[in-house]
Amino acid sequence: MTRALLPPVWRTLPRRALAAATAVGLLLAGIPRMQSGPPDPLVGLYALRAAALVFALGLAFLLDDPARHITAAVPARRPVRVALRVALVAPWAALGWTAALLLVPQEARPPVGALTLEAAATAVLALAAAALVVRRTQATEPGAAISTWLLATGTTAFLLLPPHWTLFVTPTDPRWQSTHTHWALLLTAAATTTALATTEPRHPHTPKPH
Repeated sequence: MTRALLPPVWRTLPRRALAAATAVGLLLAGIPRMQSGPPDPLVGLYALRAAALVFALGLAFLLDDPARHITAAVPARRPVRVALRVALVAPWAALGWTAALLLVPQEARPPVGALTLEAAATAVLALAAAALVVRRTQATEPGAAISTWLLATGTTAFLLLPPHWTLFVTPTDPRWQSTHTHWALLLTAAATTTALATTEPRHPHTPKPH
C-alpha cells in the first residue's frame, strides 16, 4: 500500500516552492563568498540563519494538496501520507542545508551543530503549523499563510523576546549554550505538535452547506 502511494504523493509535492526556496537559500548562504576582504564570521552566521528561514518557508508548503479532500478517502491514513511527504523531501532538505553550510567559507562558518539545530527547529515549526491548519480547517493549500506567519514570528522573536529567552545570539555571547537549549526545546515541542496534528481527528470536520 505504501509503495503504491509513492507516485501520487510525489506528483502532489510542491516542487516549485521547494526548488525556489532552495535556490534563494543557497544564494543567501553564498553571500560571504561574494564579499571582498577576509571572511566575516558575523556575516556567515546571519547568512546561514537567513538561508534556514528561507528553507523553512519552502517547507511550509509541504502539506499543500489541492486534491486533499479526494486523497483523504484512500485507505492509507493521514500519518502515513504525511510521513511519505516528509520522507521524500528530507534528503533534498538535508542536501540543501549541507550545501548552504559548505558555501560559507570555513573561516566565517559558525558552529555547524548549533546552526543545524536552529535550522531543524525552524523547519519543523513550519511543518507543525501547516499540520495544525490542515487538521483544523478545510484549507487545501495553507503554505502561503504559514510562510507569512513564519516570517512575522521570526521578526517578532528577533525584536521582542526578553534577553534571557532570546534565540539569536552570536557564538561569542555567553548565552550561546543556553540559547541552544531553548532551540532544542522548541524543536521538541514542534515535533510533538506535528506528530499530534497528523493523527486522524476523532470527529472529522465537515464543510458547512452553502
